[in-house]
Amino acid sequence: MNATTERIKDELKVLPVEDRAELARFLIESLDDGSDDDAEAAWDAELARRMAEIENGTAVFVPAEEVFAQLRAKYP
Repeated sequence: MNATTERIKDELKVLPVEDRAELARFLIESLDDGSDDDAEAAWDAELARRMAEIENGTAVFVPAEEVFAQLRAKYP
């Protein structure tokens, strides 16, 4: 990184957590170059499929405790 970036980083470290979080959100959002129509359509289809499973009674639910236990075992 260049000197300007390092200087800005040093100045930002002293900001309150809320301000740094707001800036982080801004920076992450600024990286988004637009929406991906194919991804949006795929998510819409996936959500519709999952909703249909729930409504039809065919969805398989896993208790949150079990999911978290599996994640903890996989990522110790």
